[in-house]
Amino acid sequence: MKKWVKRWSLTILSLAILCGIGMPVRAASDPTLKEGVLIQGMDLSGMNRQEAADAVEQYIDSNLRPVQLTLLTSNNVEIQVTAGDMGIRWSNPEILDEALAIGTEGNVITRYKVLKDLQREPVNYELTFDYDINAINQILTEQCSGYDQPVVNAVLKRENGVFTIIEGQVGYRLDVETSIDRVYGYMTKEWDLQPGTIALDVVVEQPQGSAEDLAKVTDVLGSFTTSFSSSGADRSANVSNGCKLIDGTTLYPGEEFSTYEAVAPFTEKNGYYMAGSYLNGKVVDSLGGGICQVSTTLYNAVLRAELEVTLRYNHSMIVTYVDPSADAAIAESSGKDFKFVNNLDTPIYIEGIIEGKKITFNIYGHETRSSSRKVTYESKVLEVIDPPGEQLYAEASQPIGYLVKGDSAHIGYKAQLWKVVTENGVEVERTQINSSSYKMVPSSYHVGTATADPNAYAAIIDAINSGSVANVRNVIAIVAAQQQAAMAAAAGQ
Repeated sequence: MKKWVKRWSLTILSLAILCGIGMPVRAASDPTLKEGVLIQGMDLSGMNRQEAADAVEQYIDSNLRPVQLTLLTSNNVEIQVTAGDMGIRWSNPEILDEALAIGTEGNVITRYKVLKDLQREPVNYELTFDYDINAINQILTEQCSGYDQPVVNAVLKRENGVFTIIEGQVGYRLDVETSIDRVYGYMTKEWDLQPGTIALDVVVEQPQGSAEDLAKVTDVLGSFTTSFSSSGADRSANVSNGCKLIDGTTLYPGEEFSTYEAVAPFTEKNGYYMAGSYLNGKVVDSLGGGICQVSTTLYNAVLRAELEVTLRYNHSMIVTYVDPSADAAIAESSGKDFKFVNNLDTPIYIEGIIEGKKITFNIYGHETRSSSRKVTYESKVLEVIDPPGEQLYAEASQPIGYLVKGDSAHIGYKAQLWKVVTENGVEVERTQINSSSYKMVPSSYHVGTATADPNAYAAIIDAINSGSVANVRNVIAIVAAQQQAAMAAAAGQ
């Protein structure tokens, strides 16, 4: 019995010695990878956890980060990037713990058997990778989206009274958000670690309009003209410029037109000059002064075409080139705009014409209304608010005798605009279109009050407080006569 135990002990010792031959001596707390345990096909046997991790990172740096990938963006433009550009990183380092545990569990016999099995059939642990979403987003926005091509609808052009059709252009737009998902999904689920191509998510936008649709635009649906004959050169130039910026617009069914967006910005570069405009009940000079006559003329043409008005503001004070409540103001400072929608089934074309000092807008489309139907608009004044006497302002920095006219008087109004429809001369519809309220503004004068004579100062202040320009003029005349008499008396001495 003792001999058998002794022989068995020697056998175990021999196995232990055999298993240890050629293996480096390490502390029990620093296990190493056994022969036949592979990481991504790499033999890292004999390495501890840190050494194996360093070897994997070196493999990624040398073999994977430089791999080129082609991103196919708008217009089939190819953008070359690398896996490193996308922030590739090792995402399953826990496999090292599993790999290091092989051949370390169980008794000597079990471990010996596992090591022999590894020699016949190695175990390979595959690496998995993750990527930096922010890096992918930056690549798409900075390198790929610049090749987008805006969709251009087919439009009409009218020259010498004849329409021609200008074909549209297909649009390409990179959808960055969905393309991030597409790139990330490819890299994490499909990439074979070799150079490849990823087709990004490009939205193809077909242009609106066909020759058949645009050929229907032949009829004048609405037309309106206003005069700016009393305007100076700068205001006239602004009206002409605004008309030019709107002229030639093709509007498809359902599309909304913003007058402000069409004529802005109000800058010298965009063709505008300083001219009078309304601001908070006063007339002030501003770039683009007079542009509201453009929007007002277009408003009236739109009404006669019976298109859908979606936004309209009246002026703060009454204008003279249309009836009360028939105006449409636009203003950058207050957010005023005139908008309308093409509520027809066919496109429309807006023609703007300047002839002499008259502006005209014609709206062309396909006429479907009966020839017996007539549309007119009536301005109904509900209240007239006459301004009181003049508003006089004392100017202490100016001498007595200084009298300068400021703002002109503006009558206040409350008014409505009504649409009247007749068929065969018989009224069949009367609808209120809008209501408007215009400020009353008295005329103003600026009066100088500076003088060394207390009596003259008191007299001019009393005249200002009376609210009468005639009284002011009378005091100015008296003071001037007194000054002349004093000067004559002084000269006689």
